[in-house]
Amino acid sequence: MPRSDAAGPATIAQAFIRADRDGRAALIPYAVSGYPDKETSEAICVALIDAGADLLEIGLPFSDPLADGATLQQASRAALDAGATLARSLATVAAVHAARPGIPIVAMGYANQVLGGDRWATIERLAQAGASGLILADLTPDEGRPLEEHARAAGLAIVYLVTPSTSTDRLAAIAERTGGFLYAVSVAGVTGARRSLATGVERFVARVKAMTAVPVAVGFGISTPAHVARLAPIADGVIVASALVDALGPTGRDVDAMIGRVAGLRAATQRQARTRSG
Repeated sequence: MPRSDAAGPATIAQAFIRADRDGRAALIPYAVSGYPDKETSEAICVALIDAGADLLEIGLPFSDPLADGATLQQASRAALDAGATLARSLATVAAVHAARPGIPIVAMGYANQVLGGDRWATIERLAQAGASGLILADLTPDEGRPLEEHARAAGLAIVYLVTPSTSTDRLAAIAERTGGFLYAVSVAGVTGARRSLATGVERFVARVKAMTAVPVAVGFGISTPAHVARLAPIADGVIVASALVDALGPTGRDVDAMIGRVAGLRAATQRQARTRSG
């Protein structure tokens, strides 16, 4: 069972614990704030929660999202073109949290969105809006300690990422510093729906889990119920992003199709019952 992590809000740890007690990996879907517009994106977020999200990741649109593949880049650009700003994204987080306060929200963005100007104001505003955690795709622990300390004081967990190429020593250091959970990037490269999981993903997840007592959630390229079913027995959580944005269709408004996709993903999080002897 995942450990309740003292760093970061208890709600993140509790979400993983609840899923584990239900015999499941936690399902963590992703939505882009402001895509296709602010009001619709808020409705999408609430719909994802109602369809079975254990935690919700909300992307903060950014002009240069280097870790994102074509789907999320296009959605981020469309959101910006529709008037998305950081202030509006914070308002979206607040609206979703107010509508469904029992589900932790983890924002995802880039360091420049947080560290410019009054560098702590965005951290404090995210926490005040109801976010439980923050992922900054380009933030490394080498630069992150002041941010971690301020976020911790505000009640916000800074979630770090590790990849298959992360060395053992560095993985151990990152695992010690992450808050809430550790994000295991399943592939080398950017986000995007893929037909198959990377070779050796099970070994990679086992290696990561051996280095930390906090929950480990796997993301990047997770697209189908079959992917989720393969990961559910070994991961504490599964993050699905591009496949759900793709499901919204070319206008970003086919919420019913997205919800249908979530239903299959949620069912696939159920782990096989352990065989009992005797």
